[in-house]
Amino acid sequence: MSSSEQPRGLGAAARISALAASVMDLHVRIALQEVDREKRRLISGGLFLAIGGTSMLLALLMAEVALVLWIQVTWNLTLQLALLVLAAVNLVLAGISLRLGGQVLKGPFLPQTLEGINRTLRAVMGR
Repeated sequence: MSSSEQPRGLGAAARISALAASVMDLHVRIALQEVDREKRRLISGGLFLAIGGTSMLLALLMAEVALVLWIQVTWNLTLQLALLVLAAVNLVLAGISLRLGGQVLKGPFLPQTLEGINRTLRAVMGR
């Protein structure tokens, strides 16, 4: 088939895939520029987050031990039952946290990318 005999849908599909590739390329370039500009801040922030996370984990472990002992003494439960009660509470809290975290992470992350997509769509639609 010559180019004049090809179905029109293939040309449109090629343009749409080229547009999608262009938008993804724009997103990656913007993300790399932002990381390059903010490298020192990101490294120091990540280091402090790691230190804080480790300290928080140790504090949480100590609080869990204290809570198990308190449950055991207050409700006159065996160690196994106190651990099961705490595990159930932890599962409920984990489920709520995962649900909320999934809702928070929806949507685009970079405002510049969203602006670029809007400009591209306006240009393609002729507005």
